[in-house]
Amino acid sequence: MAHNKLKIGVLLGDPHLPYSFSHEGWLGKEEIIAFEQLESALAQLEGYSFSYFNDHEKLIDDLRHARLDLALNFCDTGYRNNWNLVTHIPALLEMFEIPYTGSNGMTLDVSADKSLVRALALDLDIPVPDESFVDLRADPLVLPENYPALIKSNTGAGSFGMTRDCVVYDSTQAIAYMQRLAGLIDPPQAVIQEFLTGPEYTVGVIGNPQSGLTVLPPAEIDYSQLAPDLPPVFTYDAKFDATSPYWNQLRHRRAELDESTSTQLIEYCTRLYRRLGIRDYARIDFRAGPDGTPRLLDVNPNPTWYADSRLAMMAEWAGYSYTDMLDRILQAAVTRYALKGDGD
Repeated sequence: MAHNKLKIGVLLGDPHLPYSFSHEGWLGKEEIIAFEQLESALAQLEGYSFSYFNDHEKLIDDLRHARLDLALNFCDTGYRNNWNLVTHIPALLEMFEIPYTGSNGMTLDVSADKSLVRALALDLDIPVPDESFVDLRADPLVLPENYPALIKSNTGAGSFGMTRDCVVYDSTQAIAYMQRLAGLIDPPQAVIQEFLTGPEYTVGVIGNPQSGLTVLPPAEIDYSQLAPDLPPVFTYDAKFDATSPYWNQLRHRRAELDESTSTQLIEYCTRLYRRLGIRDYARIDFRAGPDGTPRLLDVNPNPTWYADSRLAMMAEWAGYSYTDMLDRILQAAVTRYALKGDGD
């Protein structure tokens, strides 16, 4: 008897609603192209039938009646394109008892809190930058002990709030930047980090500890073409503003790592994956300090999945096409839930 295909619901952001996180205030051309490329890539997979959910006005009713075997949760914009409601999507899926790809709401929440992740990493013997937590409503504000320093939002994703001014060289610059940042983020909380200028790596991981993790070849951010007066940091503009020098002058290349550093990164990612309860896929960022040791910057359990994303780039280096990468994410969830098509 032929097996029926697994019914997969693909959850995406809503192109008809505002999206304040984006530079344009809406899901722009890049996102629409990404949706089209995703649909084209998924159409090449056998064993699944796909339906798409990107109308958030009807999302609750649609999910209630969908009768899905699995949801491919690529709605990284949050419910109704509100990034503060990004955990509401897995919550909805759990309410309707729909299995889904990716991490649950608790993992997404915890991983978004940089200060909390840093404390956890210390407990796991993973190197971290020197750092202090700042309540931006405090008077007086906590200031860096040493300069230059890097100041960024304690929560959030996509480097929101990070500009060329996030690297400060004296107390006047620090106060000005923190006051400006306080008006952009909620809650108004930040971290002050030592300004690391060593190689910066991002590491993609697909799978689950129980069935096997695939650590993809790491990427290194190439800052060599950036103008000398711009600090070498991965800003919000590098991801969202095509007119910015950070967008136009930053590149990624396959990291050339010695065996010791490569082994370290794999071990650090594995520890974080297990401890944070990450599921199916993630991207984890590091930057080396003066001693050459990579220090943890961020954990991204809900990274960008676009065909031109860093995750897809690293997957290609490992020999996986974009379609292959999507299939491996789906298979990770299918195995985790022990799903089978009708007739299995």
